Amino acid sequence: MSKRRLLLVEDEPGLVMTLTDRLAAEGYEVESAVDAKTGLEAASAGPFDAILMDVMLPGGNGFDICRTLRQQGVQTPVLMLTARGQVVDRVVGLKLGADDYLVKPFEMVELLARIEAILRRVPTSHVAESAQFGDVSVDFRKAEVAKAGKRLDLSAREFKLLRYFVEHRGATLSRDELLNEVWGYNSMPSSRTVDVHVAWLRQKLEDNPRHPQFIITVHGLGYKFVA
Repeated sequence: MSKRRLLLVEDEPGLVMTLTDRLAAEGYEVESAVDAKTGLEAASAGPFDAILMDVMLPGGNGFDICRTLRQQGVQTPVLMLTARGQVVDRVVGLKLGADDYLVKPFEMVELLARIEAILRRVPTSHVAESAQFGDVSVDFRKAEVAKAGKRLDLSAREFKLLRYFVEHRGATLSRDELLNEVWGYNSMPSSRTVDVHVAWLRQKLEDNPRHPQFIITVHGLGYKFVA
């Protein structure tokens, strides 16, 4: 089973390190952003299972990010983290689309309980319906991929592999994991099968397949999708 992915939008370095280490120890995969701009970009690109977001951020605030995400149709659960404990702030955050609100300082055990609670409210496989990277656009509902506006012809297996990469962007994926998740336990392909399909995807998606910018080889470990 894949790890749940969390986005932490917080500008306090010490808190980022503490939360990242503890959440990783609890089995979560954590990505962080330190200001409003990068937080909004990361949250919009996703996909994440939940977003932990401070209200007061450099360049903006969590309320504005939450409102923008909901306007964009991003329904990822949002847990607001803030030192501002007034009732009116909690009401504003919840009305703008936040799912929960936790006032600093908080106990780690309570944070973990809040995260588990909001994750229980959404499907386990929370997946974006579309993705955009470079000049490539993907519509997962229609199973369509286009590059610079031109429709690409992907096989069903290539599309499934691309989807898995996009859903796990930033994570290093081993060939064994890709074989299990994309081809299935019973099909028994070889690791070379993964390499061949990755090469085919690069030919179709990358401007320069010999020097890919989206599907990167992590030598000795596997592949990573970056966008």
